[in-house]
Amino acid sequence: MAEARALLGARVTHAGVTVRVTEVEAYGGAGDPASHAGRGPTPRSAVMFGPPDVLYVYLSYGMHHCANVVVGPEGDAAAVLLRAGEVIDGHAIARQRRGPVPDVALARGPACLGQALALTVADSGTSLRGGPVALRRSHPPASARTGPRVGVSKAADRPWRLWLPGESTVSAYRRSPRAPAR
Repeated sequence: MAEARALLGARVTHAGVTVRVTEVEAYGGAGDPASHAGRGPTPRSAVMFGPPDVLYVYLSYGMHHCANVVVGPEGDAAAVLLRAGEVIDGHAIARQRRGPVPDVALARGPACLGQALALTVADSGTSLRGGPVALRRSHPPASARTGPRVGVSKAADRPWRLWLPGESTVSAYRRSPRAPAR
């Protein structure tokens, strides 16, 4: 969770757009049934088992690119989904990619964030230390809210979603209809 918290407020830059991260979601690798790495390495999740500070991008529902930062040591497969952010540079470019949406919605939600940054599965495996996708961490925030993860059916109640309080760019909580009742 410390790794997820440390990504709040970080800046991610790619293809002319910079996003300040306002919401993240942690995934624990092999011990986490909601993680893509929960069953061990696959061609899709192999990047998660590599070194930290690497981008893991996957295609959700066959159409949306979602980005994770690998945070665990090599072999551990822990990663943090970048759920939402505020576009702080490259508004016109982000708007071309996202269409006529309000600024607050340009990177609200993991698919919107991926689209605003023009990330694709081809970016998966990219080092975030000086590659075409740059990650600049800031000081961890003084406060962060936590809650259950969004849209997962397994381990849905783990409070591994973190966000900056009061941020209008944070996505809405939606429990998966496939998750067991509380």
